[in-house]
Amino acid sequence: MLKIVVFGADGKAGSAAAAEAKSRGHQVTSLDRPNTDVTDPAVVAGGAAGHDVAIMTAADATADPAVFFRSAAESLITGLTQAGVNRLVWMSLASLLPDANGVRLMDMDGFPAEFQPFSLAHRAALEIVRGSDLDWVAVSPAGNFDVVGQPAGAYEIKAGDLTASVTYPDLARALIDEAEREQFRRAHIGVAGAQ
Repeated sequence: MLKIVVFGADGKAGSAAAAEAKSRGHQVTSLDRPNTDVTDPAVVAGGAAGHDVAIMTAADATADPAVFFRSAAESLITGLTQAGVNRLVWMSLASLLPDANGVRLMDMDGFPAEFQPFSLAHRAALEIVRGSDLDWVAVSPAGNFDVVGQPAGAYEIKAGDLTASVTYPDLARALIDEAEREQFRRAHIGVAGAQ
């Protein structure tokens, strides 16, 4: 049994991850965004103390994403280090993944301009995490979220592909698998529902 802290447990991905972890018998601390400021290192350290793994799925729709995600990344590095938690599973974006030809989705012709600021904010935050000493992995959909379909009950690791989709429960399986098995280290992986 692991002790897992989920930052952003009030969101769709975070609540699904917490539920998946609990279903596997792990001890889960669910911290939601309104009550837990993930951009405050002292709050992160206090919330993470005594845990084995941290999962970061928090977002703040009211904040500038460039400021929020950079601050969250810096805060998590400092706070988790202080708490002695080395494993971080970071929820990322498909737009940062390369496709089968090695072209990052956000750099492809036709990528919606309105998504660029959010993607750039996530990219900057991931670079901060990448430069840390944490044992991290970034997990994202390979393409889009499937919010109407039924979970496949499994997933596959896939390159960036905007035609691919994954449900929140199937993404949660990948998040908790990485918390348990640490198969991927210091890497960004994309997941899609198993066919």
